[in-house]
Amino acid sequence: MRIAEILEVDGCRLVEPSFAELTEDIYTTLLLQGRPDEARLLVDENEDPLALALHDDGGWQAASFLFRDPTLAAVECFEAVGGDIYQESREAWLSAVRAYYCAELLAATTPALEDLRSDRIEMIRDLTREVWGNRAGTLCLDCCCGSGVGSTALQAEGIRTLAYDNDPALLALGLSKGRLVPEDTMCIDARAASRYIAPVPLGAAFMAGEIYTYNTDLWKPIVTELLSLTDETLITLGTEAEAARVREWCTGQGREVEVFENQRDPIYDRWCCVARRT
Repeated sequence: MRIAEILEVDGCRLVEPSFAELTEDIYTTLLLQGRPDEARLLVDENEDPLALALHDDGGWQAASFLFRDPTLAAVECFEAVGGDIYQESREAWLSAVRAYYCAELLAATTPALEDLRSDRIEMIRDLTREVWGNRAGTLCLDCCCGSGVGSTALQAEGIRTLAYDNDPALLALGLSKGRLVPEDTMCIDARAASRYIAPVPLGAAFMAGEIYTYNTDLWKPIVTELLSLTDETLITLGTEAEAARVREWCTGQGREVEVFENQRDPIYDRWCCVARRT
């Protein structure tokens, strides 16, 4: 469902330029700078605010309160205009917002070159069956998803994926090829994933790295954020040294960890680190 359909308007733009900026209060202030003649407040199933949409000569614009609270000025503006209240589930609005920004990304970004090796999806499917067995219907984070190769493999096993990466070109490739689902894909910094994602049962990071001593300040926060959001986590790496570093980070978070060499793929997913809550 599109955001305009939920708000029951002909068209609507979000004032936040990107999904990652949905946490910033400044965009509520930006929305209120116009002279609205209509207003619509969207609330969730618990009657908590989800979005404020305002109409003026330029059409409808909305600010989303998925990851921040509405300001007092926003509430006063809605009351002054005498707006209408609409209701939708938080999950439905979140899915529509993710799809909105994926459409914006596709329109503005040239996709990266194809990076899918023909046999890799099946190798990942086989690996996940070994690690998790049949987990059809379970929600899994695909951290640093790239063009969605891992998501495709997980979806083929009946696992629903919530994918995120901060590379627009790779995301555009995955979206254009149908490997990534717009309603379940986000362009965000993986080091701040918990700002946008609630905990789920499973998490994966396929072909993480390259992880070296000099860039642990980048990768350690990515891994620890993924661990904080998942009960069972699969991370694949290219070298044993990288796996040893990830094992240390996982045990430091109190996880029970298993590391093994994956004979299926000698390049991308050669070493596997499986971390579980104790």
